[in-house]
Amino acid sequence: MAFQISPGVNVSEVDLTTVVPSVLTTSGAFAGTFKWGPVDKLVLVDSEITLAKTFGTPDTNSAVSFFTASNFLSYGNNLTIVRAVGDASYNADANTSQTNIQMANSDTFQATLLNTDNANLYGSFMARYPGKLGNSLSVAVCSNTATFSAWTYKGYFTSAPTTSDYITNAGGSNDEMHIAIIDTGGLFSGTQGTILETYPFVSKASDASINGSSNYYKQVIFNNSKYVYAVDPVDYANTNATWGKTANTVFAKVTNQLVNLAGGTDVVPTDSDLQTAYTLFENKEQVDISLVVTGDASVAVQQFVIDNVVTPRADCIALISPPSTAVVNQAGSETTNIQTWLTSLSRSSSYVVADSGWKYQLDKYNNVYRWVPLNGDVAGLCVYTDTIKDPWFSPAGFNRGAIKNCIKLAWNPTKTYRDTLYSAGVNPVVSFAGQGTVLFGDKTLQSKPSAFDRINVRRLFIALEKSIGTAAKFSLFELNDEFTRGQFVALVTPFLRDIQGRRGITDFKVVCDTTNNTPNVVDSNQFVGDIYIKPARSINFIQLNFVAVGTGVDFTTIVNAA
Repeated sequence: MAFQISPGVNVSEVDLTTVVPSVLTTSGAFAGTFKWGPVDKLVLVDSEITLAKTFGTPDTNSAVSFFTASNFLSYGNNLTIVRAVGDASYNADANTSQTNIQMANSDTFQATLLNTDNANLYGSFMARYPGKLGNSLSVAVCSNTATFSAWTYKGYFTSAPTTSDYITNAGGSNDEMHIAIIDTGGLFSGTQGTILETYPFVSKASDASINGSSNYYKQVIFNNSKYVYAVDPVDYANTNATWGKTANTVFAKVTNQLVNLAGGTDVVPTDSDLQTAYTLFENKEQVDISLVVTGDASVAVQQFVIDNVVTPRADCIALISPPSTAVVNQAGSETTNIQTWLTSLSRSSSYVVADSGWKYQLDKYNNVYRWVPLNGDVAGLCVYTDTIKDPWFSPAGFNRGAIKNCIKLAWNPTKTYRDTLYSAGVNPVVSFAGQGTVLFGDKTLQSKPSAFDRINVRRLFIALEKSIGTAAKFSLFELNDEFTRGQFVALVTPFLRDIQGRRGITDFKVVCDTTNNTPNVVDSNQFVGDIYIKPARSINFIQLNFVAVGTGVDFTTIVNAA
């Protein structure tokens, strides 16, 4: 019991219901090229619909990344995406005569432009993200009661802007304004002139509020718009002296304004840009992932992901594909090209899974067909396997390895070539007549023969290590004595027994006692738990023996003799 200083009754409770928690094993991660959306920021996407709304529909530059991501999402609903752009990708803004700017995401804007007067460097409004898609946007502003009746967009607002109660009570006037965001080019909505967003009765006063929330127009748009930021006042020369001041101001009124955004550009990210994007997945304490998709990444980016993300984290796997130049329109050279790619990759790791190529699929947004690498699908098969079974089951084969949305493969390897690939650690994807296209291998890219050269074993240990590691954190700062050690064993054993019952392991043993927590270990403030696992193995080879026997032969005699 706890010590008490003076007489009294102390009531306490001891929680012995702690369990080993389940952990996320189906979360994907991907950095790629998209034409819209925040840059260098983690964004969770749950479907292709959300993908298109957040990062834009595919174009020539972004199609491979888009369909790599959408292919993964066709099997699951948890993909964290980081958009990468080239250095010269700029946001469209209202003042193209000034210096171009790349405003990567809302965090950057908030830290640099939101609460400052920017001397009209970028005009009154800016596209929310880099890219030429922002050139489709216009912003209409009505800040004058007298000109409301002549305003083109008055039908989207209930009445003219005047003075809000908040500003009236503070002694100011003329603070209200209406703002409409317009898809002038039709690139967002498909129809030119579509009204995307409206912001009625927002205020020019920096301290204006409604029901405890800011009504300052720059803050309202920052908090709510999917398309633009408000940067400086419209008609800057006539309004900058009052717009953005406090509520006791008589705010300037101007004629109706229509601000067209321009200057947005798209530049394909370099390997360095993609590597920067993937660094956002490095810290496993900040982002929980299990499958790192690489799309059409170069060897340099694949090596970066292996060396800097999955290997140091040791709780996720990277999915990689050979370059399109190795398999697309390379009849007869595919095996040699893939071997050359593996040699240049120069990596052996149980945290990497390689497939054999690319598939041909329909781009419904542009009504064309495109080649897309298979690693998004292979990662998706791991998700599907987790959904219907567990991560320690193989994602390959006819039961769980069916590839979706495949018109044809760039290369459909025969048995001879599959043998060569599999020996090198590459998992063939194969189309079988009448049986579809399937992942036909479950190796990791570890060259050393061991249990960890199989996907299901690697993912089994990731699941065990994440779950038990999370539970073990609650032993930190406790006393390293018999009670704590016994509690740890009692915690882990039922969990492993459950995994055994679900066919993930064949046997196990947990040791946490004085044999491994010696006096030296205890004195150094360490705690040791040894967990021995016999992993279940997937079947890779089947031998079927058909024996013809005579009519009068006793089967028992034949079987016993065999």
